[in-house]
Amino acid sequence: MSEKDDFIVFGAPSIGEEEIQEVEATLRSGWLGTGPKVAKFEKEFAAYKGLPANQSAAVNSCTAALHVSMIAADLKPGDEVITTAMTFCATINSIIHAGLTPVLADIDINTLNISPSSIEEKITPKTRAILLVHFAGRPCEMGAIMALADKHSLIVIEDCAHAIETEYKGKPAGTFGDFGCFSFYVTKNLATGEGGMVLAKNKEKLSRVKRLALHGMTKDAWHRFGDEGYKHYQVVECGFKYNMMDIQAALGIHQLARVEHNWEKRQAIWNRYQDAFKDLPITLPAEVETEHRHAYHLYTVLVDETNTNIGRDQFLEAMTKKNIGIGVHYLSIPEHPYYQSTYGWKPEDTPNSTLIGRSTVSLPLSPGLNDNEIKRIIASVQNLLG
Repeated sequence: MSEKDDFIVFGAPSIGEEEIQEVEATLRSGWLGTGPKVAKFEKEFAAYKGLPANQSAAVNSCTAALHVSMIAADLKPGDEVITTAMTFCATINSIIHAGLTPVLADIDINTLNISPSSIEEKITPKTRAILLVHFAGRPCEMGAIMALADKHSLIVIEDCAHAIETEYKGKPAGTFGDFGCFSFYVTKNLATGEGGMVLAKNKEKLSRVKRLALHGMTKDAWHRFGDEGYKHYQVVECGFKYNMMDIQAALGIHQLARVEHNWEKRQAIWNRYQDAFKDLPITLPAEVETEHRHAYHLYTVLVDETNTNIGRDQFLEAMTKKNIGIGVHYLSIPEHPYYQSTYGWKPEDTPNSTLIGRSTVSLPLSPGLNDNEIKRIIASVQNLLG
């Protein structure tokens, strides 16, 4: 690496002139909060997923989406929610914030998704829901999971933070369960800086999601202060401040318009990595099943010191010194002190998640990467591990 090499930001969004112009127009309009652009974004995102407009609700994060979905599902304090040990803390925290009891299932060692057999082992008389995560953009085994949910009358909530473009046997992720929750965080495949979306099968529950996301009010500001005159509202339950702003939706509208183009660019990078690293002493992501569609959100490799003579954390440091941003997705949930002390979880309870969490590394996969940057990343990995 030369001293002139710029730092490659991990997960940098690809922002076009269209987004910039739309945000500027929003700023000049005087309407910055929840308004017509949010409504347009909701409608277009629902259409992308093959759903009518009244089955989507924009919020300010996927964490918020998960939280209000569990409340709208009428889950009660003490109800158990089974989820994966290989996820970001937001998945677990949203269960806790809803007053529910998280129960950890382990993952499949190849797909890194929650294991249906592990879910089944964790079901008790108190189990009310499954909160699954389509990890890295690969669909969970929805056939087996939905069969378990039907057998035990369980609510299914899909954490689709990684899975905007994901499909399982031709059906979009987020449309299997009772609720599908999406993230538009800055590193995600569709970025609004911060933001999220809820899809729901039941229209009444979706309406409740919208109320809960804005203080439990019957009308948002757009409908109270619009050009049709002031409209009174009522607070019908104690909600939250989870609404999306038009500034965010202005980004989302054009990000969504290019989501397929950006997916193709990430797929091409993924395939270049798979080919370039196939002879290295590391574990690559499993190939994509032909009957499914992978969102290519993360490209994760497993660095095992016994095979490479370099530890995972040493590899992280070495790549950073080469001015390449990388990530870890994730340390397993039982590795974190809070969950150990609060729930008594231990790394050995979910051995597959622990094994992956201690060796996984995510390489940059942004559609904004240029050819020289991709070559730098590949050469750096080969030099360190070859």
